[in-house]
Amino acid sequence: MSPIKIIVERHPDTYVAYPLGIKGVVVGEGDSYETAVADLKSALRFHVDTFGADTLAVDPPIIEAFVAEAGVPA
Repeated sequence: MSPIKIIVERHPDTYVAYPLGIKGVVVGEGDSYETAVADLKSALRFHVDTFGADTLAVDPPIIEAFVAEAGVPA
């Protein structure tokens, strides 16, 4: 299995992690960065066990991912 790019968001009361490009909804959550990533890995294992490894195929593959900010006029 090839590496999966993930996003981890820090919120005031929790961390949320999710993979990029995966079909279906797979999310991890925790009180720390590490627990959110561990929870996401567990959710990905369950997703593969339930739907098969092909569900993690990202086509076309994501080469890089960037996080940026953009202002939107009110």
